[in-house]
Amino acid sequence: MKRYNVRMAGIGGQGVVTASHIMGNAVIIGEGFATLVPFFGSEKRMAPVESYVRISDQKIFEIGEIVYPNVLMIFHSQVITHGKSYTMPFYQGLKENGIILINSDRPIDLSKEDQEELEKLNARVRYLPASKMAVEIGQTELATNMAMVGGMLGMIRIVGTDAIRESVVDRFTGGIVTSGGTASLDSAIEKKFKKKMDLIDKNMDVVMAAFKYAEDQGWVDDEPVKAKKKKAS
Repeated sequence: MKRYNVRMAGIGGQGVVTASHIMGNAVIIGEGFATLVPFFGSEKRMAPVESYVRISDQKIFEIGEIVYPNVLMIFHSQVITHGKSYTMPFYQGLKENGIILINSDRPIDLSKEDQEELEKLNARVRYLPASKMAVEIGQTELATNMAMVGGMLGMIRIVGTDAIRESVVDRFTGGIVTSGGTASLDSAIEKKFKKKMDLIDKNMDVVMAAFKYAEDQGWVDDEPVKAKKKKAS
């Protein structure tokens, strides 16, 4: 059984909840299983945001907050450096040998206590320049969440890239319902592109760059789960 309990933490405006929808939907499209619960708090820019996603190649019966994750996705360094998180310290509850993916182009200076605790947990801390990729490839920092999704799915390989693309298409063509705040961001992004497909392609370019980055860094957690054969209708 392949099972990941993912806790995402970031700040308002980064698309943390959207990232959880895209990741969970991609797994379902790939005939896996997923449940998710977003936690907005106050829905405004720079406010803490968390989202919880369970993904597996077998049925999932739990839903709700993930207290003991084996994967953490940190979308903004201030989650760590400024305590902008509803769960503190940021690694609270992390299981042994867990994965931590942090959006940063360089290692963050952690306190001695935090370093010691992460070493005890044998945590695999990975730094992904997600915002940098978003700007350089997607031409907007608002694609940071796409880089984080691509980087994580590139590590855990529970779903293929075709399913990821289909989930991204769903996201930008109405397949996933967004909140009012997220919808307003969509409007701002779409003005930069003539066609919606250009928007999808740009976001997928970011996803794939991060997916490949994880592979190039040797971060792949395991072999991909084989796709289940569809039953004949």
